Amino acid sequence: MKYWLIKSEPDCYSIADLKQDKKTSWGGVRNYQARNFIKDMSKGDLVLFYHSSANPPAVVGVCKVASAPYGDLTALDPKNEHFDPKATKENPIWAAVDMQYLSTLKDPLTLPLIKINPKLSDMLVAQQGNRLSIMPVSEKHFKLVSGA
Repeated sequence: MKYWLIKSEPDCYSIADLKQDKKTSWGGVRNYQARNFIKDMSKGDLVLFYHSSANPPAVVGVCKVASAPYGDLTALDPKNEHFDPKATKENPIWAAVDMQYLSTLKDPLTLPLIKINPKLSDMLVAQQGNRLSIMPVSEKHFKLVSGA
């Protein structure tokens, strides 16, 4: 099993939205490194849900990967903001997975608290300039943040 952190702006798609939907396709990622992380995901992997562009940004919940990676269909839709004219059904270029809601943290863990906690300060999300929307998390960090 692997562990991940995914970021979403709460006014775009929040942990409350995922809780309501129960499951959603997690696509629209247009960064090659983040896309490669999606391709490395496996059904059952556990994920920290992070609200970015929030005040303050914070880990707010836990979800799990609910499918194997598949071609991101938003890349094929010319009406979608994530459309990529180079993508085809045979070579979708971009990847997506389904995410399933598990829980909302009682107390969100803010980025400032992550940065000052010596047990968490080396998490990728705490590193200067790390703006990836998807990143790996160590099992130790996942358990500390999620309370698992």
